[in-house]
Amino acid sequence: MYDSPMTMITLRGQEVWALEPKKGPTVLLLHGGLSSSASMLGSIGPQLKKSFRVAAFDRRGHGRSPDNDEPFHYADMAKETIAFIEHLQRRVHLVGHSDGGIVALLVALERPDLLKRVVVIGANYNHRGLLPTPKFSESSPGFSEWAEKYAALSPDGISHAGIVAKKTRYLYAHEPFLHQTDLRGIAVPVLVMAGDDDVATLRHTCQMYEAIPEAQLAIIPGASHGLLKEHTKLSVKLIVDFLKGEIPPVTTAPLRRRAKNS
Repeated sequence: MYDSPMTMITLRGQEVWALEPKKGPTVLLLHGGLSSSASMLGSIGPQLKKSFRVAAFDRRGHGRSPDNDEPFHYADMAKETIAFIEHLQRRVHLVGHSDGGIVALLVALERPDLLKRVVVIGANYNHRGLLPTPKFSESSPGFSEWAEKYAALSPDGISHAGIVAKKTRYLYAHEPFLHQTDLRGIAVPVLVMAGDDDVATLRHTCQMYEAIPEAQLAIIPGASHGLLKEHTKLSVKLIVDFLKGEIPPVTTAPLRRRAKNS
């Protein structure tokens, strides 16, 4: 499906699986938690590659990338992402879903010089913005099925699945802890996307949009946290239109954004 080489590389002393495209306008896909790059590469990737080079990597402890004894922290994931972009030796667009969206926000704050534009999908900037959901553990319905999928890719095997789930539960209970004042420091164009029945409250999602200077907002109706698979064509159209469109957009009666050339 992808002409780019898929290989194992070393980022910050850790071996990870990566998809490295040839030079050109590049979109880096950042996958969600308890997931891997395969999810986004299989849903929006095929359509995005018609307009962009598509890059991806599996974060430590996810997909084909082995884990280590360290806990999961979004700050570490952001550093890992920065190292991968530096490895690519080009500025990129970031398209992050769920945890990948949180990582994209942190990278935008820390290294805007590496980025062109950012799409944040189904993400939260503070852990308090999530709707109440059952904690995912080895006793949860569906855990066995997820563990088998995890083991099908992971070099750590099925015995490590419970450890990854435990690390992820702790992460979600305590992070991220950004505030709206932090988001005001983002200096790259951002599209905030979510389903109308997503994991973060709509109020939280709108607060993210309102806090990021000149951000754009897309709430997809009839969609859950799985919006990229539920509404793939619409999601890709919104993403491509944003990545290729004018910034700021030209509108009839701008109120929130400055008028063009002002």
